[in-house]
Amino acid sequence: MPIRVLPNQLVNQIAAGEVVERPAAVAKELIENSLDAGARRIEIEAEEGGIDLLRIRDDGCGIARDELELALGRHATSKISRLEDLDGIASLGFRGEALPSIASVSRLTLVSHTEGTAHAWRLEIDGGTPTPEPVPAAHPPGTTVEVRDLFFNTPARRRFLRSARTELGQLDQLVRRLALSRFDVAISFRHGSRERLALPVADDRAACERRLAAVLGEEFVNHALHLELDAGPLKLRGWVAQPAFSRSRGDVQYFYVNGRMLRDKLLAHAVRRGYDDVLHHQRHPAYVLYLDLPPDRVDVNVHPAKHEARFRDARVIHDFLRRAVADAVATPTGGPAEAVFGGGLDALARETGSTWAPAVRGVPPRQAAMPLQVAETMAAYAALHPPAGAALPEVTDDTAPPPLGYALAQLHGVYILAQNSAGLVLVDAHAAHERVTYERLKLAAEGAGVVAQPLLVPVTVAVTEAEADLIEAHGPDFEAFGLGLERRGPEQVVVRQVPALLRDCDAAALVRDLAADLVEHGSSDRLEGLRNAVLATCACHGSVRANRALTTVEMNALLRDIERTERSGQCNHGRPTWVQIPLEELDRQFLRGR
Repeated sequence: MPIRVLPNQLVNQIAAGEVVERPAAVAKELIENSLDAGARRIEIEAEEGGIDLLRIRDDGCGIARDELELALGRHATSKISRLEDLDGIASLGFRGEALPSIASVSRLTLVSHTEGTAHAWRLEIDGGTPTPEPVPAAHPPGTTVEVRDLFFNTPARRRFLRSARTELGQLDQLVRRLALSRFDVAISFRHGSRERLALPVADDRAACERRLAAVLGEEFVNHALHLELDAGPLKLRGWVAQPAFSRSRGDVQYFYVNGRMLRDKLLAHAVRRGYDDVLHHQRHPAYVLYLDLPPDRVDVNVHPAKHEARFRDARVIHDFLRRAVADAVATPTGGPAEAVFGGGLDALARETGSTWAPAVRGVPPRQAAMPLQVAETMAAYAALHPPAGAALPEVTDDTAPPPLGYALAQLHGVYILAQNSAGLVLVDAHAAHERVTYERLKLAAEGAGVVAQPLLVPVTVAVTEAEADLIEAHGPDFEAFGLGLERRGPEQVVVRQVPALLRDCDAAALVRDLAADLVEHGSSDRLEGLRNAVLATCACHGSVRANRALTTVEMNALLRDIERTERSGQCNHGRPTWVQIPLEELDRQFLRGR
């Protein structure tokens, strides 16, 4: 068969296969165009899940009459004009393929009115047929794009669409994701005669959290920790849910980079690492996070649908996110947090000419663990924590009660009941003490350094040449953790020592897993994870057992330790260690005031 140039219509339909998978994909391209046009209000209407009709109306800058036909041509865009522009893309769209691709597989109507002109202009195109001349139309300033009968002329593609209900679910999720990308834009979504979403502009944090509640539910907002970090060229803000709000699926994970929603493996991995030690491995964290960085530090032109990105300083960004999330979820009770980051951000700041000063708002403090065991009788606590039956200390403005209050009793040898200013606190004594002990063991291990165990018989491990290169490059990192690796050949690594805590591990399997981590993520936390698993087992065996009676002094000592310990709100498996029952809830249960 001879080589031929494909007709434009077929070229557009092939391109449509990359960006137009379903109605939700059409909506994404059109809504992002509206945002790029400076819209302050976007209205979305759909019928039959967007298959029969999808209409996007905005109040943006509009398209001039003599550019309407050009807008439906391939690779026609106002967002870039030269190769250098690709190094600093600030808009959501830039390829100029969306409108012609959508028009080639649907019946498309484009109506637009630019400010200062007498009226709007309309173009109608039927499945990529030759574009007619624009005709005058009535329309307020802005643009409306109407897409009907998606894939009507490509039956094979239409057969791959799911039911209208399924497509509506995808469309609804897409609109909600985009609604959280821009709080400064009012967004409404109607399907048939039913209004599914009506979100006004949110111009302060309270309004933003109302939008969050409308999109993700009140429970997310109730469990969310707000954070804002400014690290020079990197700025992170948003909300991370407390581990108690973990999910069985990763369905409440929203990440935006420079306003663009992404599903990026590097970012997801970094956030997940931030939940280390507080989340069971089969549970998923919930978060809505916004990362801003210079456009020339991120390449968004790496995926047909622009779902992924490539970062110039991937390791620095990964560590920044991990530490920010870890600090947010580590804190036990209210107050400002201290954010501490490694030297990578300093280097990045110097390179970009920025300065940075980390700050977290609305996140509880990091505090050092107390060097006291719960079983100890502490004279220093005797005055603060009276014996059973004695009156609680008098509370004045100058001596406000601690966050978790004072112990009242122990229930079934398992739970501590305490009274604080908000109401009743219930504490799982074993789970809480396990967390306190575990964090102390980690601090002790970090302070004393890692003890290495030399192997009597070194272990030789076969790896790929690329894996051997990475292992060799990260040798000092492994050495600091007590793992001694030596490259013996192009595809061989020798293990000469392991951390003493892991003396019984399978050294060869450990090295292969480390290599796989390095290839996928550029770093590995496997050694730290294994060490922490051993420490967690030690903490479990060294903690208060169920059905052990505690004195009031011991219970109050544990409450104070919880307040001082990182991640003390959850046990090592992500379950809550204590819960607050507000006085209002108790009044409601007993019908007081009714």
